[in-house]
Parts: sequence; C-alpha cells; structure tokens
Amino acid sequence: MIDLEQVRKVAHLARLELSPAEEQQFTGQLNDILDYFEQLNELNTEAVEPTTRAIEVSNITRADQLQSFAEREDLLSRAPDREESFFKVPKILAESD
Repeated sequence: MIDLEQVRKVAHLARLELSPAEEQQFTGQLNDILDYFEQLNELNTEAVEPTTRAIEVSNITRADQLQSFAEREDLLSRAPDREESFFKVPKILAESD
C-alpha cells in the first residue's frame, strides 16, 4: 500500500505543499481507494464487454446540409474584407519551404 513517504514524493512531484495533517489524510484516502480497487479485481469480468461509458450516450446533432443563400451579395457586402465572391481572412498556416 501507500506510505507517508510516497505521498510526500508525489506531492513534491506535483508541486503541492501539504501540511502534516493533509499528508496523513491523503495517505489514508489513497489506501482506501487502492483497497476498493482490490475488491473490484476480485470480480469475474470475463463476460463483460469493454466500454468507455457506464451508460449509452448518443449525439443529437443534425447532419450538415448544403444550402445556398439567396442574398449572397448582401452577405458579402457586410464582410470586413473580401476577394471577388469570397470572404478574405488572415492566413493562419505558414507556407512550407
């Protein structure tokens, strides 16, 4: 299990300043967590499929649909900068040499 020196080492690596009371508290809490994982290791999970979530989640976004804009010239006239029939934006990628 985890002892006081290991808690101090981890706190040092994480740049945490812990009081002696906090060191004792975290030592006990971390040991409790490891004890719980030992209990979980005793479970037979042979028939359980691996998963990333405990519950099923579905995405509710809609599919993109291409639509033309009837007032294209009006929209382009409001752009801060344009080139012909396109919006002109600052370059964000450097050209490769």
